[in-house]
Amino acid sequence: MWLFNSSIGRKVVMSVTGIALILFLTFHGCMNMVALFSEEGYNMICEFLGANWYAVVATMGLAALAVLHIVYAFILTAQNRTARGESRYEVATEVKAGKVEWASKNMLVLGLIICIGLLIHLWNFWYNMMFAELVGAMPAISPTDGFGWIKETFSNPVFVVIYIVWLVAIWFHLSHGFWSAMQTLGVSGKIWLKRWMCIGNIYVTVLMLMFLVVVLAFAFGCAPSLGCC
Repeated sequence: MWLFNSSIGRKVVMSVTGIALILFLTFHGCMNMVALFSEEGYNMICEFLGANWYAVVATMGLAALAVLHIVYAFILTAQNRTARGESRYEVATEVKAGKVEWASKNMLVLGLIICIGLLIHLWNFWYNMMFAELVGAMPAISPTDGFGWIKETFSNPVFVVIYIVWLVAIWFHLSHGFWSAMQTLGVSGKIWLKRWMCIGNIYVTVLMLMFLVVVLAFAFGCAPSLGCC
């Protein structure tokens, strides 16, 4: 099948899975914002998205998308290195001749940082919440107390720094990946390339700020749901 056997097909798979993961991050970011204003509201969402069959199916689907995206990233990177030396990603149309984004040349490094951050994030939240609920474990904080887990995690300065670095890496990755996906899917041209870059930068910046605000608000204990501000 051309989607899996050809270079163009693999780029399409990368683009589609990337867009799907961005949409998930958008939902996740909006969900996290609730924690800033209401502990009860956030925990209601966590309970609804707990160890129910639909949540488990959705989690497996997201895991499959992430694995596909990561595996194909390594395959394409290896192919591009073989064909073009140190170039990471082929960019058919540059905004200016000879000028390549820093992110586009370091997508593999950014991807590795993101993968490490993802593993830490899964350990801090998914393992202690959905997995604990599935196996009937009783950690120090209730698996359905998502607010408590956010508060616990970001009371640790080490995790605060790790998450900030992680979010910066995601910003660089997505700021390039957003418009690159549009280009691969054929919805960008000479005029729309710059527009997609601008749209992508704005969208990704707002998205990452949503996550960053939650991290910092809980780290410094400054949020309406924490009894201040």
